[in-house]
Amino acid sequence: MSNEPLRLAVIISSVREGRMGPLLGAWFAALAREREDFTVDLIDLADHELPPAVAPHSPPPEAAEALAGISPRLAEADAYVVVVPEYNRSYPAVLKLLIDWHYTQWRAKPVGFVSYGGVSGGLRAVEHLRPVFAELHAVTVRDVVSFHTVWERFGEDGLPTDPQGPAGAAKVLLDQLAWWGAVLREGRARTPYQV
Repeated sequence: MSNEPLRLAVIISSVREGRMGPLLGAWFAALAREREDFTVDLIDLADHELPPAVAPHSPPPEAAEALAGISPRLAEADAYVVVVPEYNRSYPAVLKLLIDWHYTQWRAKPVGFVSYGGVSGGLRAVEHLRPVFAELHAVTVRDVVSFHTVWERFGEDGLPTDPQGPAGAAKVLLDQLAWWGAVLREGRARTPYQV
């Protein structure tokens, strides 16, 4: 079994103006970087212009060029955390576009969620994402870090106003990702995943 830290991709999935995603993504990535079992790659979808949706198995050259900045980063990851808001009881369209442009990158890897929104805290978006990732042969972990009425939960310093609860939830999520990430990485190394 490898003792190398797991490569964790933290994906900020909202590109809307005034979004909270970068704040939450930076907070969560900082907690993950404190651990010795992860290296962190923070991916902001606002930094990547994804091509329009077409058949991902045969992308045109211009699509492959547009994806060149993000696809290798997803492929190198051993685990993912999606920082996701709830938009109209689901998740952002740009996230679905990212997911659909990639297929093998997600296979046999764990996915966790940091969700946010109003009263539901983004949990409806998470529940919509679970079957999508299952279809791609990814493993979603059980526990979620969820921020209800998120705009009330962070101070001007960019940190949670009540840090203990969110930090505890983040630890549980990271512990689950560490277990699944190590087991699945070892499994992929021993027997390449075939579908």
